[in-house]
Amino acid sequence: MTNHLAIIVDGNGRWAKEKGLKRSEGHKEGAKRLEEIILYLSDNSLVKYLSLYVFSTENFARPKEEVDYLMKLFMVWFKKVKNVYLDKNIKVLFSGDRTLLSPKIQKSIAELEDNTKNNTGLVVNFCLSYGSRREIVEASKKIIKDNIKLSDITEDLFSHYLYQDLPDIDFLIRTSGEMRLSNFMLWQSSYAELYFPKTYFPDFTIDELKKALEEYKLRDRRFGKVK
Repeated sequence: MTNHLAIIVDGNGRWAKEKGLKRSEGHKEGAKRLEEIILYLSDNSLVKYLSLYVFSTENFARPKEEVDYLMKLFMVWFKKVKNVYLDKNIKVLFSGDRTLLSPKIQKSIAELEDNTKNNTGLVVNFCLSYGSRREIVEASKKIIKDNIKLSDITEDLFSHYLYQDLPDIDFLIRTSGEMRLSNFMLWQSSYAELYFPKTYFPDFTIDELKKALEEYKLRDRRFGKVK
């Protein structure tokens, strides 16, 4: 199927608004859907890596009430799934600027990473407080700090300096019908196949995911070569 699947989680707020609910209800429902997808992919060994864009650095500009709710939701979620992920052999990573997060969130993230670090199943990379341009700038700074010789800087070496050393994305899904990447894993998605369903994320069921994966199987990936 695919080695590295990425999902830009989008449309929670609009889903709630159209139903006359608070945006927080959309995020709550989106979290449920996300957990279903993670466990489905893990149980069926469909992918090795799953990257999830759950909160960008730009999202901090949203109303404080919404940001605070999301942070509390993340903390409750990460605490709840710890034993589940251990049982399912799921390894958790986090990509993003942790300095922008509260000490409580940082502690919660570190604990979940540490508790699952030896797991060998599905690798779930939560992109939280994440921005791709910032990631690329930070990687460049680290390379300079390490006094890497100019002649030694390659694409492969640069990848090792990103937040997480992961393989390139094969298939990238953005729900809600928006057709842009919004500063998400720009380096890693250079040759990714893109899929933009109009479905809001809370309605992105397992059946919708299956439909997306079937679409990926039909894609002809040439990587610039003639076949």
